[in-house]
Amino acid sequence: MATQEAAGGTPHFEVQGAVARITLARPAHRNRLHNEDLAALMALFERIDGDTSIRAVVLGAQVLPQRPVFSAGFNATEFDDAPGAVSFEQVVDALERLRPVTICALNGSVYGGATDFVLACDLALGAEGIEMRMPAAKLGLHYYPSGLSRYVSRLGVNVAKRAFLTAEPLDAATLLRVGYLQELVPAADLPARVDRLAEAVSQLAPLAVEALKRSLNDLARGEFDLAPLDARQRASMESEDFAEGRRAFAEKRAPVWKRR
Repeated sequence: MATQEAAGGTPHFEVQGAVARITLARPAHRNRLHNEDLAALMALFERIDGDTSIRAVVLGAQVLPQRPVFSAGFNATEFDDAPGAVSFEQVVDALERLRPVTICALNGSVYGGATDFVLACDLALGAEGIEMRMPAAKLGLHYYPSGLSRYVSRLGVNVAKRAFLTAEPLDAATLLRVGYLQELVPAADLPARVDRLAEAVSQLAPLAVEALKRSLNDLARGEFDLAPLDARQRASMESEDFAEGRRAFAEKRAPVWKRR
């Protein structure tokens, strides 16, 4: 049974089975993010990490059909507001480190800081016809360090330079080619494709998926240390879930994961 929260302009939250959904909800304002949205997202991330029944998270947005925009980034008028408030960088870093697999359902174009939300997700599927643009240099802004690191580690320095040093948009075909998106589908087909992917991910061995995600993100950040990666591998091989996975494979049935 689904539960839904966060009325108004802050992100909506819903959990159905093993899949949680966070939906940006300011379509009339191109889903720009305010300080209250950042605080709401951080609270949702904490809640998700504490609920081990959640195995996949879909990040989506309400968009206007005539001009679909997933998000235009942070509300620039609030850069100097609310001293001590959670920073945009902290929120995106927390998204990257979420325990479950995260899937970005990019049903509209994406601009500014919101482009890093996509990179922080584990998987990103986009609708045909969207674009991405990073206008930091047009605003006179040097982007925050972890965001630059994600751009370079996910896309390579040449694509990062094209995005930051030209401030020109990258079209959907380019986004697919450079790896910003893993799939590009017709807009009408995107929700169903995301649903299928989230369901498939949620059926995988949870401990193995979570450990693999941590290790892959460590490597992407340049935190190359064999000890924790080796420890995670040994722990998975000694787990009840690995034994169950082998039994289920031999018996040609769906495994029943125990998270141990």
